[in-house]
Amino acid sequence: MCFHHCRVWSGWQRVGYGRSVGRGFIGCMGVLFLATRALNAEQAIPRAEPVRFLPALKLWVLTTDHTSYVMGLNERNELQAAYWGERLEGDEGLAPLHAAPEHASFDSSETMTNLEYPGWGGRYYNEPALKVILANGVRDLVLKYVSHEIRDDTLVIRLKDIQYDLFVDLTYRVFPKEDIIRKQARLENRTPDSITLESVQAGVWYAPPGEGYRLTYLTGRWAGETQLTRTPIHPGKIVLESRRGNTSHQLNPWFAIDAGQADEEHGRVWFGAVGWSGNWKLVIEDTPPAHQVRVTGGYNDFDFSWLLKPGETFETPPYYGGYSARGFGGASRLMHRFERDEILPDHDRPHVRPVLYNSWEATTFNVSEEGQKALAEKAARIGVELFVVDDGWFGQRNDDHAGLGDWYVNPQKFPHGLQSLIRYVNQLGMEFGLWFEPEMVNPNSDLYRRHPDWVLNFPGRPRSEARNQLVLNMARDDVKEYILGALDKILSENNIRYIKWDMNRHLSEPGWPEAPLAEQKEVWVKYVRHVYEIMDRLRARHPGLEIESCSGGGGRVDLGVLERANVVWTSDNTEAFDRLRIQEGFTFAYAPKVMSSWVTDVPNLNGRSTPLKFRFLVAMQGALGIGANLNKWSDEDFSLAKQMVAYYKSVRETVQSGDLYRLFSPREGELTANEYVARDGQQVVLFAFLHSQQFLRPAPTIFLRGLDEQAQYRVKTTDDRLVEKAEVMSGSFLMHHGLNFSLRGDYDSTLVVLTKAH
Repeated sequence: MCFHHCRVWSGWQRVGYGRSVGRGFIGCMGVLFLATRALNAEQAIPRAEPVRFLPALKLWVLTTDHTSYVMGLNERNELQAAYWGERLEGDEGLAPLHAAPEHASFDSSETMTNLEYPGWGGRYYNEPALKVILANGVRDLVLKYVSHEIRDDTLVIRLKDIQYDLFVDLTYRVFPKEDIIRKQARLENRTPDSITLESVQAGVWYAPPGEGYRLTYLTGRWAGETQLTRTPIHPGKIVLESRRGNTSHQLNPWFAIDAGQADEEHGRVWFGAVGWSGNWKLVIEDTPPAHQVRVTGGYNDFDFSWLLKPGETFETPPYYGGYSARGFGGASRLMHRFERDEILPDHDRPHVRPVLYNSWEATTFNVSEEGQKALAEKAARIGVELFVVDDGWFGQRNDDHAGLGDWYVNPQKFPHGLQSLIRYVNQLGMEFGLWFEPEMVNPNSDLYRRHPDWVLNFPGRPRSEARNQLVLNMARDDVKEYILGALDKILSENNIRYIKWDMNRHLSEPGWPEAPLAEQKEVWVKYVRHVYEIMDRLRARHPGLEIESCSGGGGRVDLGVLERANVVWTSDNTEAFDRLRIQEGFTFAYAPKVMSSWVTDVPNLNGRSTPLKFRFLVAMQGALGIGANLNKWSDEDFSLAKQMVAYYKSVRETVQSGDLYRLFSPREGELTANEYVARDGQQVVLFAFLHSQQFLRPAPTIFLRGLDEQAQYRVKTTDDRLVEKAEVMSGSFLMHHGLNFSLRGDYDSTLVVLTKAH
């Protein structure tokens, strides 16, 4: 074995190998799954180098505060996954990797080996990460190692086909504090001819070989998003995907895998997510005879192809993975911290989400300057900080049959433009926000009459409408620039700090007749990339602009859009009892800080009436908003709302940026309880909800978590529901004795705030 062209420059370490690789490796992958010292997620651990290369073993070790990820080269010069789990202290026990032995001629060594980024070629029969067609018709791809580069927390490994100049750069970034690793692949065509990409995945995550694994994921529909779903993983494939053009209500690109015994606070959990807002795919595969569970994720290859021309590159979405030894709660808290600290567009200048009022339910399309001013006055009375005008302000938008695409202020509704209203809102002490649906057009609009070719369509085929609208082909450069210009003009002429970006239907008839035939299936990816580009350019032109991602509720929620959107609309279903389950599932993957939660009038979606206090406390577990018709509120409603908004402002830093402990699930009984612990441990906020009560049964004792057992906590309640009356309680008492509440009847609720005494 000969190492060559090893050098260091600009902080990068670059190491490469020759085409021929020596034989005679010793050791096997199984050596890596050794027993290690359990690490407490709360204890301080010396920071190790995030990326290390062990040249004698030809291994890379990626290290976070509590986890290790190991991969290396086998005797065939293939990049092979080796270990992902609890942090390994030291390199003892690590050994060079061997490709797995063949298990009869039907189960080849290539198929049995955990290839880090497998191409479809040779005798590889599992789900590939990359499938291509070369210009000469060859569909065989075998990737071998070429070189690597290391810089601080980032590793780039270059692979290449054994014959053709198709290169794949695999980029790994380590986030030590959050125990997260990001994978991403970049293809480069250095051949003289175009290459057709048929499937391009971001990467593969491998669990340790074994049986009894369980998959946790999020399912749903409109008004019933993020429902937690669990199923055993048996031999075969489970495919989670969206073919709808956006993330979708039906499935979310997040997963968690455990060995079958994990609960909220105990057990090993591997988890991951694809950061993409278009067609995505996760393939969970258990391959006999080894019972190896792998999760391949990236672009959905359904109706996909991409013509990679000579000299061009193509990049996958990011694919995130993490591990927790502290159950699903531990995994969630890592994801929440990662999103807040690394993903959100304001992660480098964090601030709390403002209390929002949205006028949709009060006025629907019947907006006017005077009507919105009257609502703004009422919203300001209860402490609202951001006033948002929803649909109906533009074009000839008097109902949902007309106006989409005509992004100019309706002069009949706003004879002075928006500036008069915005000045009034600002004088009341609130920022101003505005609703858009940029990707859609009504057939009854000036835009469609000018440009009927701008919508997705197949010539001579029907153009299906949903909500009386068609989908603009955002993959087109002219459409992208028109939408960017229209939104930029509105933002430049008005003091608008917040936009609600909506998308109220999925894509259909995804034709792009103007594009060359070989490139028409690129529409799915280019569409989303242009949406991202518009958001990015708007934010660059308007510093401080904040964006809410909405797609009929939770249809566009993922780590791709969250790099651009500060908050997401969780669901069009704002009924408080339903929201407990929707919000619980949401928090398995996404931080409460980005979870828009509204207080609305009752009865609403399902005819259920819940007390206003119950509705407020449910909504206060995320980014609080109010969508009720304030014109119909009583003085008592305003008084309670003002009180609850003030309570929220006193705890929102903890709710939005603290650690969440899901104590009682709405899926498992009559009680829901959630606890939030501030990052500095100084404040603890407990929400408890009794959904229903039979036979006067008392609510179960609630045992708190994540406290300092030696500390004393001052207790503040908002009502008389807490049975224990002591003003100060120890962390030990709160965690082991617990708290009892005299919650009464149906839809009772309470809030307790604990402050660490000094």
